[in-house]
Amino acid sequence: MMNQKYITTIGEQQYTVELLKDNKVSVDGVIYDVDYEAMTGQQLVSLLVDGKSFDCHIYQDDENWHVLMRGALYTAQVEDEREKRLKAAAGQASDEGGAFTLKAPMPGLVVAVPVNIGDEIEKGSVLVVLESMKMQNELKSPRAGKITAIEVKAGDSVEQKQLMLTLE
Repeated sequence: MMNQKYITTIGEQQYTVELLKDNKVSVDGVIYDVDYEAMTGQQLVSLLVDGKSFDCHIYQDDENWHVLMRGALYTAQVEDEREKRLKAAAGQASDEGGAFTLKAPMPGLVVAVPVNIGDEIEKGSVLVVLESMKMQNELKSPRAGKITAIEVKAGDSVEQKQLMLTLE
């Protein structure tokens, strides 16, 4: 089983959290022994971290996790590291005009390029399907536009940050 890695943001502070085997959790490289038990039918979790006990009320809305612990409420945004890289590569903040360049978020194999030069596409359209770590990832357009250049084709191997296509 592969370790799961998450980028967790609480306030302005960002943490890299990695779920390891044998009830171990790494937070920014510091390893903790963690055990937890969810209380039946409630959003209450009993947490044991390095032998210290914590009772936490945990719930999730559409965007964040909320943790009430020891009288303090923490709001945490949790993103899978891989998905965060995919979003960054897709230029989530790129809603303005001008050229948008799609770069490979990770090394991989181009499975499909379902668009052609000159195509007018809508926001959310699949631009490239990239296989990495035995998973297929659909890289989608952050905005509507016209495909002006395609640098890869199905079967190509790409390196991280390699230019794949341009949208204007």
